[in-house]
Amino acid sequence: MPLLSWFNRDADLTRAALAPYRLLEPVAKLSHGEEDSPNMLIEGDNLEALKALLPYYAGQVKCIFIDPPYNTKSAFEQYDDNLEHSKWLSMIYPRLELLRRFLSQDGSIWITIDDNEAHYLKVVMDEIFGRERFVATCVWQKRYSRENREAIGDVHDYILVYAENPDLFKKVRNRVPFTEEQAKVYRNIDPVTKRRWRPIPMTAQGYRANQMYPITAPGGAVHRPPEGRCWSTIEPEYLKLKEAGRIYFGKDNNSQPNIIRFLDETEGLVPWTWWPSEEVGHTDEAAKEQHQLMGKADAFSTPKPERLLKRIIEIATNPGDWVLDSFLGSGTTAAVAHKMGRRWIGIEEGEHARTHCQPRLIQVVDGEQGGVSSTLEWKGGGGLRFYKLGVPVFDESGHIREGIRFEHLAAHVWFAETGTARSTRAAKKPFLGEHHGVGYYLLFNGILGDESKTGGNVLTKRVLRGLEPFDGPKVIYGESCDLPKERLEELQITFKQTPYDIKAR
Repeated sequence: MPLLSWFNRDADLTRAALAPYRLLEPVAKLSHGEEDSPNMLIEGDNLEALKALLPYYAGQVKCIFIDPPYNTKSAFEQYDDNLEHSKWLSMIYPRLELLRRFLSQDGSIWITIDDNEAHYLKVVMDEIFGRERFVATCVWQKRYSRENREAIGDVHDYILVYAENPDLFKKVRNRVPFTEEQAKVYRNIDPVTKRRWRPIPMTAQGYRANQMYPITAPGGAVHRPPEGRCWSTIEPEYLKLKEAGRIYFGKDNNSQPNIIRFLDETEGLVPWTWWPSEEVGHTDEAAKEQHQLMGKADAFSTPKPERLLKRIIEIATNPGDWVLDSFLGSGTTAAVAHKMGRRWIGIEEGEHARTHCQPRLIQVVDGEQGGVSSTLEWKGGGGLRFYKLGVPVFDESGHIREGIRFEHLAAHVWFAETGTARSTRAAKKPFLGEHHGVGYYLLFNGILGDESKTGGNVLTKRVLRGLEPFDGPKVIYGESCDLPKERLEELQITFKQTPYDIKAR
């Protein structure tokens, strides 16, 4: 597979692995709404913030949306988008590496981009995710009026879509609701139920012997499938539909049979790659949404319309699913996810998290009526927890930093060993759990309630007797081990010394 080459590529391939694991520190005064809300607004560098989240949310996120800098060679007020091409690649590569690890098996990632980097991004995504995980490139019409400043007017952006398992994603993704324009074909009205319906031809391509039967219309005409086609259902199913009043023979009651399809029975439309502005909004709409919320003086320069995010989230997720945006920008992704009943994580660097994202999301919790609020009948509720990046778990020498709590290290040990997330609500006990037939333990910070000098962090006969039993191979982390090698082998124990044997650094 062809690979991109750029200045510093070799270093960039290891940048994600070398990023330190930091703690996330809650900022109570900037949080809002329900105290136990799962929604997280994080202030800090998104590479390090993603690394901090990984032990808790790896494999848990249903939809990732990012709107990274486009490298358009123009400076924006909130961030400098004037990056050299190689620097842009250096920025995006390690972040995509981490983002992929958050996706659930049925999860998808959606990235907005324009012509400046779209084709390079496609090659990078193919390298990190694999070409077989590519789903589509959607084209979003971002302008509704002509752009006359260039040789050929720029009217669209791209949305690259990849899925961890494209076959599974196809099965679980949702259809797009009909617009009123699209629903006009359902022009008939049932006189009793007042439901809208349309006739669907009752034929299918090909020949199937049990679907070639004659059908007699109420007016007496006898119909057979047209040449090269068969009826779309077997005769017993047709008779059930006819009995239920679901077959239409035309106004003369003598035409070829059609199946009656009610509008309220349809699942919507299969998403396609052309997203016109009248369906999902445009940049002017997004700017007006920002002005309504933040005023014109302090509005974000390049927001996305709420209708665009609504389209993505409704295709990719269901209520309660996790949505992640590590380039939160104006906060649109989190705002729309919140209104749609999804759990969300948003990351934004510097003061912008406090000056733009947090005030906007407070308004959402309080029930603001901009954007898609009226469509979703949003009245407010829920909450957000604000976090900032804290100190690294490990110091410069690779030792566990003083003040690190058991649950912090447990999350890193579990993730390092299993590659899966550890719940933030996991029980605080030495036995971390079982994964693929192996039991994992951590002796740290006196977790056994031992007040001796070593605090129960040394694996001794007495400590071993106090551990929750597990019948099978065991991995035990601790400061040191007093048991002989033969005894460890007999008990199927692999001892690993903290911090030296912890890979998650």
